Amino acid sequence: MLNTTGTPELRAGLERQIERVVEQMMDMKGSLKESAPIGIISMENWEWPQGVGLFAIYLYFQEKRDPAMLQYLTDWFDRKLAEGPPLKNVNTMCPMLTLSYLAEETGKTAYLDACKEWLHYVMHDMPRTPEGGIQHEVTGQLNPGQLWDDTLYMTVLFVARMGILLKDDRLIQESIRQFLVHLKYLTDPVTGLFFHGWTFEGHHHFAKALWARGNSWYTAGLVDYLEMLELPWGVQEFLVTSLERQAAKLRELQDASGGWHTLLDDPSSYLETSATAAFAYGMLKAVRKGILDASYAECAWRAFGYVVSQIDADGVVQGVSYGTGMGRTLQDYRDIPICPMPYGQSMTLLLLVEALKHG
Repeated sequence: MLNTTGTPELRAGLERQIERVVEQMMDMKGSLKESAPIGIISMENWEWPQGVGLFAIYLYFQEKRDPAMLQYLTDWFDRKLAEGPPLKNVNTMCPMLTLSYLAEETGKTAYLDACKEWLHYVMHDMPRTPEGGIQHEVTGQLNPGQLWDDTLYMTVLFVARMGILLKDDRLIQESIRQFLVHLKYLTDPVTGLFFHGWTFEGHHHFAKALWARGNSWYTAGLVDYLEMLELPWGVQEFLVTSLERQAAKLRELQDASGGWHTLLDDPSSYLETSATAAFAYGMLKAVRKGILDASYAECAWRAFGYVVSQIDADGVVQGVSYGTGMGRTLQDYRDIPICPMPYGQSMTLLLLVEALKHG
């Protein structure tokens, strides 16, 4: 599928779809009994899915400058900060990325103070693995010695952003170290894709899962990371060539429908919409920014077509897998239930907004 967003009629239709997706995300309540220690479906909770959703809304606000969206975001944080945020860990850190932008946008001292408090935790108290990697501690689980690919999006983007906001190069260097350590241990040298996790306790990649959404955190997160800051040339080339290898294999593994399977190299596992949206967003943005070759646009537009086909008449994104812990077997990934989730809405939103820039 080639870019078909250029005509005024199609762009207007895309705008209407964006509004429906945003509305459904803001009001998301959940449709199944949750297994996560903190609920991860409803936008009334404070966890990583809500963090991803809030960031997507903020990026859309940057495009539209709609005061109602800014009000939604500030109301959300005012309410949650007054209630008292949850225990700090890798995943609950995710909303802080959006708060760092709101601190600058609004000038609210309370927002900046909260960001500094959480940043201090990352830099001084958050558990580390050997070689200084951020241990993927989550609500209810310490996960000692474990590196997960999710961490780069959930926590490291916030560290980099605070480096820019506070003009503190030490934070930029820490974000670089985290990208390098994670890629050192999570990259599959055969495919160029990323394993879900690595443990220093036993020195293995668990089920050796080439899990789609985990991979997509790199595809989507890297383009935003590179947009945030200027990196040393050697570091940038390392990260970009890692993206190029990943994208080349993704293009090879893309399903005829345009989507990707939740286990990227296993066609018997189900197609998963949130990862497909994040891959398409990352590729389209990377092409627009000149990070990836223009030939990847066709792959991304095919994925765009698949994602659009998964948005129902109400704006709910279907085909999204529930939160996924570290699987000990590949079957664990195949068995994750499917239900609408904030990150399905948010990654779809990022993709739809990016598509408007290619008209």
